[in-house]
Amino acid sequence: MKHRPRILALLAASAVVGSIALSGCGSSSDDTTSSAEASAVLTQDITSKIVKDDAISAELPESVRSAGTLTVGTTQTPGTSSLPHGGVVDDKNVGLDLDLRDAIGKVLGVNWNVEYGTFASIIPGVQNGKYQVGQANFGVTAEREKVLDFSTYLNDGQGFLGSKRVDLQKVSTITDVCGYTIATTPGSTFQTLLSSHVDDCAKIGKKPWTVQYFNDTAPIFLGLANGKVDLFFGPVLSLKYDEKHVEGTKFLGQISSTPVGFVTAKDSGLAKPISDAVNKLIETGDYAKIFAKWGVPDTGVEKSTVNPPSTF
Repeated sequence: MKHRPRILALLAASAVVGSIALSGCGSSSDDTTSSAEASAVLTQDITSKIVKDDAISAELPESVRSAGTLTVGTTQTPGTSSLPHGGVVDDKNVGLDLDLRDAIGKVLGVNWNVEYGTFASIIPGVQNGKYQVGQANFGVTAEREKVLDFSTYLNDGQGFLGSKRVDLQKVSTITDVCGYTIATTPGSTFQTLLSSHVDDCAKIGKKPWTVQYFNDTAPIFLGLANGKVDLFFGPVLSLKYDEKHVEGTKFLGQISSTPVGFVTAKDSGLAKPISDAVNKLIETGDYAKIFAKWGVPDTGVEKSTVNPPSTF
């Protein structure tokens, strides 16, 4: 029996992303083995031995130290279509964001009260006090820094993932994607870039791009597989990961770079201790272990900063 093409290695366990696979039937013992191995890697514990730093913990507001908790608003996507940032495997939440958050909590000596929202709802939730901290791969922008404090924890960028059926081989500037159908996330820096450059194609005599917006990456991958989408405009960290694990895709290049950080209410007193906790993890080597686990060591920061200059 002919086996269907499947998403390799770490995504083998995902029913959601597995739906992208092409027609066919059956599975083999190799499929079962790779799924088990993938699960073991994804759920590997590398944070439980991290210890509290009393000096950094003392920087937290007294109310937080007394409560011993911080409420964080973040996103959750079933399966593994949103890795390396986050996913659910064997009913366990996994991901780089979760590992890093857990590690920071241990340095600060607090537990996280995790509440789930959407990318678009988390920043308003931080502003109105629903969440004390927001974490959803938020890039630093000038507009966001007017109302929020950032504590950076990785460097990401804006880039393109393409279906292998697309002739395009490299993207260096945004006008390289003129004429293609592009999927991206609403309310993001990606939407901002596409909107602000919407007239650039006509200026050089090319057809404009067409944009489709999705809140979840699973339908984007499905669109790449079935030909309804040509390109995915998204965060470089994720796209480089996707190229390795989502069959039939290729990373085409990066057009800009943005620091990413935890967001907290302006002058809440949380930004500096969170940033200092990241720097403590960098110092101890635990930060590097987290990024190595998820296969994206080149996206880490050398030093976390509070409210860095914005390129947007």
